[in-house]
Amino acid sequence: MTVAEFARPAALGCAVVLGSAVLVACSAATGGAAQPAAVSASSPANSGAPDPAVARVDHPLDVSAYVGDPCRTVPPSVLAPLGYSSPGEPHTAAAADTSAGPYCGWLIGAGGLSVQVGLLTGNRDRGIGGLSGLYQGKAAGQVGFLAPAPAVAGYPAVYTGLRDRRAQGDCGLDVGIADDLVFSVAALGYQGEQDSCHVAETVAAAVVGTLKGA
Repeated sequence: MTVAEFARPAALGCAVVLGSAVLVACSAATGGAAQPAAVSASSPANSGAPDPAVARVDHPLDVSAYVGDPCRTVPPSVLAPLGYSSPGEPHTAAAADTSAGPYCGWLIGAGGLSVQVGLLTGNRDRGIGGLSGLYQGKAAGQVGFLAPAPAVAGYPAVYTGLRDRRAQGDCGLDVGIADDLVFSVAALGYQGEQDSCHVAETVAAAVVGTLKGA
């Protein structure tokens, strides 16, 4: 998929799913990549008890200081070595592509690479947040791919997507920072799993550091 126009609003043809799964959901024909979108609170993904296998978050992190400008979650000192020299574009106004929460996108125009970070407060507020919400979405068929990921700075994480596109260079990573809240990172347009997931994990660790006040 191309990501050269990732900052445009989500294409209407993209599936509505939980977490970063929607970040890699659009085909090139849609003309853009979507940000996380929430499912309805009446969805089957919201029914039933949380999966008992989902890791609990012992030390929750607060994102309230960053919902107005999610681009501040990743410092330039982390982005510059990855090739992102231009400021990120925040998306915070109420819109279809921010229904899961505010997000920020960074783009390397010449290379067609992008990184996106979403604070999924909208999913939390609808009662479908956290890693448990993702597992419920997987059980309901709204998250096509979900697999455990290495912990990010001590916080539990999963890889997600409508399908597993890591080998194609798109890596979606969701990190649980409270029992009812995750943030999502997507690294898009890379050469393969090693490159894309390295970028996603590096950015995710930076977000955790920011939220911890490091």
